[in-house]
Amino acid sequence: MHCVHEISPNIYWVGGNDRRLERFENMFPLPNGVSYNSYLIMDEKTALIDTVDEAISALYLENVTHVLGSRKLDYLVINHMEPDHCANIEEIVRRFPEIQVIGNPKTFQYFRQYYSLDMSSNYLEVNEGQEISLGEHTLRFYMAPMVHWPEVMFTYEISKGVLFAADAFGSFGAISGNLFADEVEFDNVFLDEARRYYSNIVGRYGSQVQAILKKLAGAEINMLCSLHGLIWRGDKIPYILDKYDKWSRYLPEKKGVVLIYASMYGNTENAMNALAIKLSKRGVKDMRMYDVSKTHPSYIISDIWKYSHMVIGSPTYNMHLYFVMDSLLRELAVLGIKNRKAALIGNHTWSSSAIKGMLEIVEGMKGGVEVIGTPLDIRSTLKPEREPELDELADAIYASLIELED
Repeated sequence: MHCVHEISPNIYWVGGNDRRLERFENMFPLPNGVSYNSYLIMDEKTALIDTVDEAISALYLENVTHVLGSRKLDYLVINHMEPDHCANIEEIVRRFPEIQVIGNPKTFQYFRQYYSLDMSSNYLEVNEGQEISLGEHTLRFYMAPMVHWPEVMFTYEISKGVLFAADAFGSFGAISGNLFADEVEFDNVFLDEARRYYSNIVGRYGSQVQAILKKLAGAEINMLCSLHGLIWRGDKIPYILDKYDKWSRYLPEKKGVVLIYASMYGNTENAMNALAIKLSKRGVKDMRMYDVSKTHPSYIISDIWKYSHMVIGSPTYNMHLYFVMDSLLRELAVLGIKNRKAALIGNHTWSSSAIKGMLEIVEGMKGGVEVIGTPLDIRSTLKPEREPELDELADAIYASLIELED
């Protein structure tokens, strides 16, 4: 049974959901699945905007043929070549051998890398600002390299002001009938997953996101369509644009503290709990605490993107920084996190290396993370006589938070 939705006159959503997939890119947990969005424009010429993952190919092809009816497909626009969006390209070309496949030079380079079918006769190469008329609808193409692959481009339908934005503005989570962000409680249901998606998938490429936002500043955008997640329209569009502006400039959404720790036997965890209580007594609200050995890093990274401060606590392990903490911090470094403050707590019994390891990574984050307070290095357990040092660290964190109000 087909499953389609007309999102604007003669523009149809023909995508689908996968609630069975456990991990996005075989890495990021998907407790609520994921959507794969594709769009079909019906005019004097017909144009399909991207395809979907092979997991939902049967439904997808039924959706496309249902909307087309007896008509042929004239164009297939490829905004992004990642396999969860390009898995059906060969099948579409086989079914419509005269179709013109629209892409840029990088798009077609990846065609040759991914596919065995020679589709070179179908290629229609476009450049920045080029336009193609479908009749009443006109498509304009904007190059958006490294948002978040080199070949990415956006397609803007001029007459209705609809922006097809590849993976940008997307979210983890399947769609439950309501396609539009204004039809759901976005902040309660989707915001955390949208931030987790951005910070882990696109987060490294903040400057490239800023570049495409500036490029689109003069365009009238009435609808914003991602390849994952909900569709934005009308007066809700500034909301997600503001989030992307903040996220891509690595600006925290709010003041707050994320406490992340590794702990083998509970001693480092105890120190983090003691610090959290002291911060609470000083008036710090809305803190988050995570055990890095139990929580997938994508959730921790998402909250670090959200909040202004973090406390990192870890024991030494085999004369090195605890491996799981080392991995998380290096991932943050790769993602280019900036404009954050961090306090450090280490722990050791017979060889102190955790503080050194944390400092090495944090201070190597291109100046993006400032270490506040004096790092506290515990010997096995936090003794009462060292509580004043913990108080000093709490004071330093609190003072830094207060500074953000000035």
